[in-house]
Amino acid sequence: MSVPKKRRTRSSVKNRQSHDALKKIKLATCPKCKEKILTHTVCGNCGTYKGKQVLVQKIKKSASAKTPTDKENKEDNK
Repeated sequence: MSVPKKRRTRSSVKNRQSHDALKKIKLATCPKCKEKILTHTVCGNCGTYKGKQVLVQKIKKSASAKTPTDKENKEDNK
């Protein structure tokens, strides 16, 4: 079984580990909706990037505009 010839010095270990630190996440605020977003990414809330609309937003249906399901239709027809 192999064994290291010499012990690693503290400075060698720390120099090697100096690149292992994690960087902080850089957050910015969306100018349109004021949500926190990662820099250089499209806003997931409003779909804009650099002031331009990039993603098409899906329109959410309200509860009152909900279409009846098959089960509700059968109950109404009785």
